[in-house]
Amino acid sequence: MDYIKKPFEQFFKQEISGSIVLIFATVAALALANSPLADFYTDFWQQKLKIGLPNFYLNETLLHWINDGLMAIFFFVIGLEIKREMLVGELNDIKKATLPIFGAVGGMVIPVMLFFMLHSGKAGVEGWGIPMATDIAFTLGILQLLGKRVPIGLKIFLTAFAIVDDIGAVLVIAIFYSGTIQWSLMLIALLLIGILFTLSYFRFYSKYLFFIIAIVVWILFLKSGIHPTIAGIMLAFTIPVKRKIDTFKFYKDSKEAIEEMKCAEDHIPDFLTKPQRGAISTLDSLTDKTISPLQRLEHKMHGWVTFLIMPIFALANAGVNLGGEIIDLSWNLSLSMVFGKFIGIALFAYIAIKFKLAKMPENVTMNQIIGVSFLGGLGFTMALFISGLAYTDTALIDGAKTGILMGSFAAGLIGYVILKLSLPKR
Repeated sequence: MDYIKKPFEQFFKQEISGSIVLIFATVAALALANSPLADFYTDFWQQKLKIGLPNFYLNETLLHWINDGLMAIFFFVIGLEIKREMLVGELNDIKKATLPIFGAVGGMVIPVMLFFMLHSGKAGVEGWGIPMATDIAFTLGILQLLGKRVPIGLKIFLTAFAIVDDIGAVLVIAIFYSGTIQWSLMLIALLLIGILFTLSYFRFYSKYLFFIIAIVVWILFLKSGIHPTIAGIMLAFTIPVKRKIDTFKFYKDSKEAIEEMKCAEDHIPDFLTKPQRGAISTLDSLTDKTISPLQRLEHKMHGWVTFLIMPIFALANAGVNLGGEIIDLSWNLSLSMVFGKFIGIALFAYIAIKFKLAKMPENVTMNQIIGVSFLGGLGFTMALFISGLAYTDTALIDGAKTGILMGSFAAGLIGYVILKLSLPKR
């Protein structure tokens, strides 16, 4: 089990570290938006930035570049995680995936239904997709506060249903929160993605070719009316998962290269001889071929997304005037996030276990599932992102942000208290 458990624990530690940075970025955004610098804060993100060639360029606001550009990279990494989970993780076996899938479906359907019940006929009902999301960084950060008492099965359940949540959120964005589609541009983008899939099938991968095609696909999605973050997800699924050489060949050939390093004469301090440089090149090539492109990209990019892209997104989007009026939209989004997620995840998980469609993770109790179900209502990053797609009216955007902050704080606090009481003392 260590080959599964250790990578998961490494991922878990990176996520909770990222949640600390995300909290600081959120607090900074709120502080700036409620300070004498509020106008400067708002105007700064509306500054135009032109990127491209003299006769072909995109001239968009900083906020637009973050939400449509940087977040496409965020969704690309989510796509890599989803593909990995489907191939070798908690979603690759129906028995392991059943409980998180049931929980995630309940956690998407019930919040939406509750929001429609509370907000039907009122301004802002088009933001129904906002309470669906779960922020994995914040939720895992809260679990870390509870220490080693949290069973690994509970962490995996939360991570798995949050990833299924992401799949649902991506589908909702693609279907309901994209503009009028220009099918000619979309077909060209899909053709290019198809080429990458074909190359991946034949185990061919060039990072330079992929980068060029990815930029073109992103622009085509942007101009076609489909939100460009969807391009990030689709491109992630074209990354090959197969290794070029197996572990045994890596061990055998690298051992020979190291032996060659040791045997080569080293006359000049700090400089390698020609045989030694050859051995180093061999080791570099072996390392590159032993790690699959998917695993390498996920490992390299996850830190950038966690510690740079998500905090920048929070800094640009989380600023809301806390002195403003809390409107019906704020309350209804907040209630849907907290109680919709709790009812949906816990109820659907209970039904799956009761009817023997899934089994409870080892050392996990129903009370702990309830606690994690409340944590599922903490939907900060994705919820803010969807609110930016759903609304153009400033009052609705601010009302949605207020509701997301209220709901996320309440869900995190309630979930933490329930887990603290339900987890074993030691």
